[in-house]
Amino acid sequence: MTKHFFGDTTVLLGRSLRHITRSVDTIITTAITPIAMLLLFVYVFGGAIDTGSVSYVNYLLPGILLITIASGIAYTAFRLFLDMKSGIFERFQSMPIARSSVLWAHVLTSLVANLISLVVVVVVALLMGFRSGAGVSAWLAVAGILILFTLALTWLAVIAGLSAKTVDGASAFSYPLIFLPFISSAFVPTDTMPGPVRAFAENQPVTSIVNALRNLYTQQPVGTDIWIALAWCVGILVVAYVFAMTTYRRKIS
Repeated sequence: MTKHFFGDTTVLLGRSLRHITRSVDTIITTAITPIAMLLLFVYVFGGAIDTGSVSYVNYLLPGILLITIASGIAYTAFRLFLDMKSGIFERFQSMPIARSSVLWAHVLTSLVANLISLVVVVVVALLMGFRSGAGVSAWLAVAGILILFTLALTWLAVIAGLSAKTVDGASAFSYPLIFLPFISSAFVPTDTMPGPVRAFAENQPVTSIVNALRNLYTQQPVGTDIWIALAWCVGILVVAYVFAMTTYRRKIS
């Protein structure tokens, strides 16, 4: 980083955000799949799933929010791949700008776009009957976890965008991330699952994150789930950031 890092990142962020505003369908497309899942599971499968005293839309929403993020970061990998292939990175290298600001601009653009998509999904959930009596501090904690999770997955997307050989390969990495919530507590309680599946579901990152989010906005005790969720988010973020920067330096060297 250089003393110009923040200014360079701001300029490049403006460039990336302008691309988003010229392609609003990107955000709409990102939100469509999670909204379709929300409608399908609440109105078709929800009546057959026992979630106790919690309404199914309230139970389901955390998992849908994570799927929204996993869908959105695929576009980060896609846009980064196109920048790599267009030669714009080489042009940036000839300018007196902080090299890492190029990546951070893409990451912050992903954060902004995903936050917009998350708001759209929450609005739809409210129309479907989602309600919460949680206070400001609980909602700030929910927002903090979602932001950390978005940053963590976005840096994974950076690795994919830098390493992919084709456009399809750049975004295909997100498919397992979208599928992961299905083997967690996002859609059904884990105690209804067969032994091996339950063991996996209860010890993968999505379950602890979903449980923490759900407990926060339903005003339930969060227990250790919030700390496990934060540990997963920070751990993935740190590892992904290190690998992304290493891959980037190798690409531009």
